[in-house]
Amino acid sequence: MKEKSTIRKEIRFSGVGVHSGKKVDLLLRPSSLGEIIFRRTDLDNLELALDPNKIETKSSTYLVSEECKIQTLEHLLAVLYMLGIDSLIIEINGDEIPIMDGSASPFVLEILSAGIMSLPERKKSIKIIKPSSLEEKDAAFSFSPDSGFKITYSIEYDHPAIQRQELSLSLNLENFIKEVAPARTFGFLKDVPALRAQGLAAGGSLENAVVLDEKSVISGPLRYPDEFVRHKILDLIGDLSLMGFPLTGHFKAHKAGHSLHLKAIHFLLDNPEFWTYI
Repeated sequence: MKEKSTIRKEIRFSGVGVHSGKKVDLLLRPSSLGEIIFRRTDLDNLELALDPNKIETKSSTYLVSEECKIQTLEHLLAVLYMLGIDSLIIEINGDEIPIMDGSASPFVLEILSAGIMSLPERKKSIKIIKPSSLEEKDAAFSFSPDSGFKITYSIEYDHPAIQRQELSLSLNLENFIKEVAPARTFGFLKDVPALRAQGLAAGGSLENAVVLDEKSVISGPLRYPDEFVRHKILDLIGDLSLMGFPLTGHFKAHKAGHSLHLKAIHFLLDNPEFWTYI
């Protein structure tokens, strides 16, 4: 059984929310509380605990309360999960985590630079012991026992730059940093008017996303030929972190998204016969 961890010193980030378009400041503070707490400094330090029952999805994953929300959690949560950080105060003066360059790498680099330290409290892990699957229209999600933390993701887009991509990774910190964290969020130019009509993508740009027109990528070179499916793996890691414990199992997703990820998390939490603590 491993120990819980926090960061050694405060870390500051600033940027824009990809959906809100607003500038936001983010401060990560070390904590010995043994949980992740969000604090809205623009709302009299209103605190929100990271609770899967208070999560909603709409083009991103967000934490909600009666008073406020904090959206686009998934990239930061993926980094905290893979670095083993589960005790932290996250102060933010707006309603969205900054998108940075569209990837998780800026969070990884700054947290590793600050350092990580163990806490006296031990933490359990969750091991999948029985397989199951869920479907949502033409999307599918399944989980099964495995000796490590493995994700297989496949996507299909009717676009010459994407088409069908599939990637399977047995994840560890090294391959997360090199092969997953740098993958950027992506979007299609044709979808922007509809998204902005819904109050989304107001902060998206060629600098913080992979942007595609009808035929090609218009935001510069890809970091990987299959950067799109790698980013979907990043999103899934962030969403799976809402289980609250390190995971051992094989998680497979096909044409899925935050909505189906969250349904799978609730299914697992509501059906503990599919897993055990270790």
